[in-house]
Amino acid sequence: MSKFQSWLYAFRLRTLPLAFSSIITGSAIAFADNRDSFSWPVFILLLLTTLSLQILSNLANDYGDSEKGTDNAERIGPVRAVQAGMLSFAEIKTGIIVAVIACLVFGSALVKEATRGLDLGYGIFFFILGLSAIAAAIKYTVGKNAYGYQGLGDLFVLLFFGIVGVCGSYYLLAHQLHYSVLLPAVSIGAFASGVLNLNNLRDRESDAKAGKNSLVVKIGEVRAKQYHTSLIGLGFITALVFVFLNFTSTMQFLFIITLPLFRKHLTAVWRIEDPIEFDPLLKQLAIGTFIFSVLFAVGIIVGSVA
Repeated sequence: MSKFQSWLYAFRLRTLPLAFSSIITGSAIAFADNRDSFSWPVFILLLLTTLSLQILSNLANDYGDSEKGTDNAERIGPVRAVQAGMLSFAEIKTGIIVAVIACLVFGSALVKEATRGLDLGYGIFFFILGLSAIAAAIKYTVGKNAYGYQGLGDLFVLLFFGIVGVCGSYYLLAHQLHYSVLLPAVSIGAFASGVLNLNNLRDRESDAKAGKNSLVVKIGEVRAKQYHTSLIGLGFITALVFVFLNFTSTMQFLFIITLPLFRKHLTAVWRIEDPIEFDPLLKQLAIGTFIFSVLFAVGIIVGSVA
């Protein structure tokens, strides 16, 4: 494998559909609310900033878990770049620095473009929020007090993949925020937390031995499956409530097409006995979330002109 291929492997680009789901959702609501003032440059910068943050998170996770010995021969998930010897600790560390710089460049451009004409305080707020996102991406597994090792990963995923991603993108494009946007934000955040929960279900035994006290390690497999079911249910319920509160057309219910996929997914989760069988379900839920966000976006946009 070439060095370029090793870096692509470490970037874990397959995680991007999940990361983009929040931007698609928030941007679609903003477009539906005021398409005449919708800024495509801001939308593109949102995608680039999200791309940089996701790559940073993946590199930091690779570095942090390898440094702590969590990525070892007992781990049954995909082999990480450092663990496999594809990249050294020094190379991953350099990659993290470059990713941070990319986040700052794209994020600063985003804040400047999106808050043009607004009070300076808005720009400062979103810049600080961006710095918090960078810190969260790194501190999940890196450092002595990594929050992923304290069972707080799910909370941060809900916050940044859901609330910050959806509500933040909506505000930067619409320059307003109404409470109902929190509902689809919770939907995407809940599904994203579900992906993390599956990851932790797969790695429960090796994580426990390595001292990574994920939520699954703390509550056990059965309760983790119950929690997973609740996350999927919450995602659909909050999206439905949003549509009912903002109803203009039955097209807004288009995302319901994905319900059989999620139902099949939950059935598979409950039938699994061997942890390794959770692995393909991660990709399934990530893609399902992306499809959900796209259909939600299409329904909201088409419904706004009905």
